[in-house]
Amino acid sequence: MFRVGIGYDAHKLVEGRELILGGVKIPYPKGLLGHSDADVLIHAICDALLGALSLGDIGYYFPPTKEFKDISSLKLLMKVKELIKSEGYEVVNIDSVVVAQRPKLAPYKDKMEENIAGALSISKNKVSVKATTTEGMGFEGRGEGISAQAVVLLREVKKW
Repeated sequence: MFRVGIGYDAHKLVEGRELILGGVKIPYPKGLLGHSDADVLIHAICDALLGALSLGDIGYYFPPTKEFKDISSLKLLMKVKELIKSEGYEVVNIDSVVVAQRPKLAPYKDKMEENIAGALSISKNKVSVKATTTEGMGFEGRGEGISAQAVVLLREVKKW
């Protein structure tokens, strides 16, 4: 049996924070505001994985408490992997897109895919990270924030 999930996240860009996307620290004068490291890409992927199995959303499992303050979202993704595994499913593939006018993300795409694949214990060829701009439209286009979307396909693991 296959299950499909979709995830979305957006955070505001602010001064005084590091910009982390896909677990990669990206040199930029602003970072994303949030309780954890605010990695919108990983958050969208977590929500897609959880949604595929009707397990709720990232906020349910990782509320804004002291335990999760400034935590790496890659650690959250590893916890979601365990939930998926406990339900008897595995990742077939992940397709994602980060929406940001700046900075340019192409130089970091491969490392993002490696980080995501590593956190999920899957091969890199099962993870796709893309980036796009909005040609100056909307909050991303004005440089006020960054958003990400993800779609995942899960497959039930055969039990013999």
